[in-house]
Amino acid sequence: MQKHLMEYLDMIVQRVPEKLAFSDGETSLTFHETREQARRIGSFLSAHGHDREPVVVFMARGPRPIVAFFGVLYAGCYYVALDQEMPAHRIELILRELRPKALICDDSTCELAAELSPDSAMYHYDEMILAAEDADRLADRQTRAIDTDPAYIVFTSGSTGIPKGVIANHRSVIRYVETLSELLDFGPDTVFGNQTPLYFDACLKEIIPTLKFGATTYIIPKQLFMFPLRLVEYLNTHRINTICWVVSALTMVSGLGVLEQLVPEHLKTIAFASEVFPIKQFNRWRQALPEARFINLYGPTETTGVCCYYEVDREFQLDEVIPIGRPFPNTEILLLDEHQKIPAPDQPGEICIRGTSLTMGYYRDPEKTQAAFVQNPLNDAYPELIYRTGDLGRLNERGELVFMSRLDQQIKHMGHRIELGEIEVI
Repeated sequence: MQKHLMEYLDMIVQRVPEKLAFSDGETSLTFHETREQARRIGSFLSAHGHDREPVVVFMARGPRPIVAFFGVLYAGCYYVALDQEMPAHRIELILRELRPKALICDDSTCELAAELSPDSAMYHYDEMILAAEDADRLADRQTRAIDTDPAYIVFTSGSTGIPKGVIANHRSVIRYVETLSELLDFGPDTVFGNQTPLYFDACLKEIIPTLKFGATTYIIPKQLFMFPLRLVEYLNTHRINTICWVVSALTMVSGLGVLEQLVPEHLKTIAFASEVFPIKQFNRWRQALPEARFINLYGPTETTGVCCYYEVDREFQLDEVIPIGRPFPNTEILLLDEHQKIPAPDQPGEICIRGTSLTMGYYRDPEKTQAAFVQNPLNDAYPELIYRTGDLGRLNERGELVFMSRLDQQIKHMGHRIELGEIEVI
């Protein structure tokens, strides 16, 4: 039974050690290089006494922070990804909540990291990958690990202005990867084009299946999304066949008429999430790629990324909304009305989620955890948690779940959850 995410890397390196794993055009790493550097980072952290604690990875976008994530996991710790393009005040708030003992940085971030987190030990990535691997120490860490140990923390927007740290464990991520991989038919020939920031849990759709199958992930340079024609050229040059993007990134391409000039000819699977896809823009994609699969994914960070899916199988009118579909296997979606009852057919209710996809709650915030992860009101026989999403949904005549709106002041921008209260604080 698998209990640790790095078992994927340990197994795949025995099969395809020299295959390209991660690349951004400047830095390219094989599976052997990825594992070697990650285990050196893990050895470095464990030698410096770090164990079962959050380790911040504050580095420029690319393959190297991904390796740092894996190194943190090898050390028996859990990672928190930050990015220098995040507002400095938000980074400061996150670091204040975490109070991390260790922070991994690079040339582009070390100075700011030292300023914002002066009490943390600063470790430079380039120095860490020169450390000797301590196989015995790492084996001990992995032997002691259990699948409910934390794997990462992702900070989402908080209504009080303070970001909330969602803690996900190895078990829920493994379940997520296994289910998503089967539904989207990932395999060794999959070539991912990553769009989402690495501090966003959506990047797990690519980086962990890459380890599972020996696939390849290209970390697409952010600036290309400002030049959609060059972006499609990049997809074609690298023969990218699978993307899991936020809707805003897809509509940026279709809205500027790029698909009429150049088609991303290798794309076979287009998964989209985090926002409603306007039918006019969706139709442009489908007309350009009539043989491709289009899958709408839904799920908050608190349910390890995704818990519902709908593969588009019919035409939609311009005023219709593409459903978010049906729950993943081993997941149940409950709609609850204001009386904590199941509403009548076609009536709205709050989307609530039950199953192993639920994360562990919010870091150092038991009050918010208890407010969002609650006892199932339909079950008074034994303890059973559900997550209240704050999203309003309904079932259509086909039994498919349709997202309607929010119950609070949360909005989304480029797939990111933003509480208006946090904007007011900033």
